[in-house]
Amino acid sequence: MSNCQYRMPCTVIAALAMASVSIAADPLLFVSSFVTGEQGAIHSYRFEQKTGTLEPVHKHGGTPNPFFLALSPDKKFLYSIHAKQFGSKDDEDVAAFAIGTNGRLELINKQSARGSAACFLQADATGKTILVANYASGSVATLPVRADGGLEPSASFIKHNGSSVIAGRQKQPHAHCFVPSPDNRFLYAADLGMDKILIYRLDPKTSKATPNDPPFAMCPPGAGPRHFVFHPDGKRAYAVNELANSVTMFDFDAATGALSARKTITTLPADFKGTSYCADIKISSNGRFLYATNRGHDSIAMYRLGEKESFELIGIVPSRGKGPQNLSIMPGGKWLICANMPGDNLSVFAIAPDTGKLAPSGNTIAMPKPSCIVLGE
Repeated sequence: MSNCQYRMPCTVIAALAMASVSIAADPLLFVSSFVTGEQGAIHSYRFEQKTGTLEPVHKHGGTPNPFFLALSPDKKFLYSIHAKQFGSKDDEDVAAFAIGTNGRLELINKQSARGSAACFLQADATGKTILVANYASGSVATLPVRADGGLEPSASFIKHNGSSVIAGRQKQPHAHCFVPSPDNRFLYAADLGMDKILIYRLDPKTSKATPNDPPFAMCPPGAGPRHFVFHPDGKRAYAVNELANSVTMFDFDAATGALSARKTITTLPADFKGTSYCADIKISSNGRFLYATNRGHDSIAMYRLGEKESFELIGIVPSRGKGPQNLSIMPGGKWLICANMPGDNLSVFAIAPDTGKLAPSGNTIAMPKPSCIVLGE
């Protein structure tokens, strides 16, 4: 499962990962395997912090096309896209699971995502609302959560309306993520087809979303915003732009929910001439580093984040697999895992604590079409 075939010795990798920091507890991970039929599965792994290795502990099969996952804040429940035929004319479902020992899952119930090609899930800060983005149908929905972790039918359903400048990809809305603000008062939906981050207000008691004033923030024309994350300081946010292969930084006004675009930086080398599309974006828990994936160039772009508008590209490393789809940073900030979906593997990188740069650990694990990684206990 692991080896030291890359140029940097494993002893150096271990030193990078462990320098000046204490070893965090070994976390439980859930990884979706985006495969049809009975082969579709949610895998659980134990990640060993000292060695940077993944140990499989359980596989929950029979969940077709579990493209994206979300975890409740108390880490007792897991939610997954559930689709017999992903992206068909029929609406997808969201499945709710109770989490048992070593990541064993017990299905509680399923509810409609209210759209096709459901591509993103997240729980709000209270754990009482699941947010859903539907790519093909260009819509978002909010699903109330019961006391037992099960899902109620949607409390809100909002169909986006609009387009942008790239005819082949932006003829219609394509909602690609749906996330809460740090204070849980606002919701943000990145829409690839509209080049907008749409803004809603959330009533956490009823799980209802309503349009905010201002109702949206613009991304650069043709950007195609895909995923959207807030900085730990609660003053900034970042969108990774799938079509333009870039990251846009926004100032965040916590009083009004407004976003103001400040700076956009490429994710690709200046001399790259091929076709590539961004996928995921993650920020380290200390707020110093940001990472974004390139599918096509098959790499991870690394950025240093400083005060206010300080935001710079510091390097780009191969993702050690085809089509890096999703990233997860382990507790303690010493390791990053990349899910290479068409490459059929998970690849582990050590994070240099002072620079934030990634070094391949040599630790990989094969699995079919890994598409999303979430941290459990």
